[in-house]
Amino acid sequence: MKKPLLIVVVSLVVLLGGIFGFKQWQQFSMQARMAQAFPPATVAATEAIHENWVPTLRAVGSLDATNGISVAAEVGGIIKEIVFTSGERVEQDTILIRLDDAVDRAALDALRADRRLAQIKFNRSKDLLKKQVTSKSEYDEAQALYEASLARVAEQEAVINKKVIRAPFSGLLGISEVDIGQYLEPGDRIVSLQALDPIYADYTLPERYLHQVAVGQEVRVSVEAMPGKIFRGVVSAIDADINRATRTLKIRATLPNREQHLRPGMFAEVQTLQAESQQVLTIPHTAVSYNTYGDFVYLIEQQDGGLRVKRQQIVSGENRAGRVAIRQGLQAGNQVVRTGLVKLRDGMPVQIDNKIEMNDAEIKGE
Repeated sequence: MKKPLLIVVVSLVVLLGGIFGFKQWQQFSMQARMAQAFPPATVAATEAIHENWVPTLRAVGSLDATNGISVAAEVGGIIKEIVFTSGERVEQDTILIRLDDAVDRAALDALRADRRLAQIKFNRSKDLLKKQVTSKSEYDEAQALYEASLARVAEQEAVINKKVIRAPFSGLLGISEVDIGQYLEPGDRIVSLQALDPIYADYTLPERYLHQVAVGQEVRVSVEAMPGKIFRGVVSAIDADINRATRTLKIRATLPNREQHLRPGMFAEVQTLQAESQQVLTIPHTAVSYNTYGDFVYLIEQQDGGLRVKRQQIVSGENRAGRVAIRQGLQAGNQVVRTGLVKLRDGMPVQIDNKIEMNDAEIKGE
């Protein structure tokens, strides 16, 4: 009985010793690997430089046509002809719609006949007055009747003219809202007409900027429909009062729009340029890692005969044309990592290759 028990004990000791030895070997191997230096990561580098930037007042607003209406009927009638095509550009006084005017023209013929009779009676009364055969009151009555007939004819002619609906100004038509044979009530919408060149950008600024904005100042406008494209214009009007609810000042800028890329209703980001430029420290926006706990960059430093990165907290400012203003955390000439941030850790060795391209995550700032 003792011999089998001894064998079991010896076997357990050997097994536990093997397990302990294997764990020790794993720990020593891990420590050896951790003791080895990380291989240098390849990054692209750039320097923080000073640039002269013109200070801007940033705001959001919307675009508005210099003239923009929904063309409507002034008199009622049945549509006889639609002359325009949806989406086309028209000149001022171009005919858009013709309404049926047959009944109105018949009424006009009757009124013209009444006018001729009134004219004959008036001329006869005038001759009789010269011969002193009629009284002055009868002459005055004939004259009044003739003038009234002239007014009724002119009124009917005006009604007929309004049956032809024209473009009140040059511009771009929208989509037709009517059909041939449809009866139009006075005021019914026919089609949108927008004058697009130039175009307005309306926006607001806090009241504290009242004395920093003046008519003639340059503005730069960007819209989501054309990212990266800047439209330039000038401040053309400043509202006379401050909005009492928001304490903001309404401003209007006028922009040339010859190619008609800009349309009324577009959301716009507006920068109002100030008079004097300022010197700011800038780096490419791809060099900044934006974080909820604070923005940072990887500063490249010479250490132990090689290059290592140091995570450096910064305070970033305005982003303009792919470059970011740095308010705190860097000095001119500091070398920072431009691309390759996602694979870095504080203290890692790096090697610089400015020919490498950014991957999608780095372009998006992830």
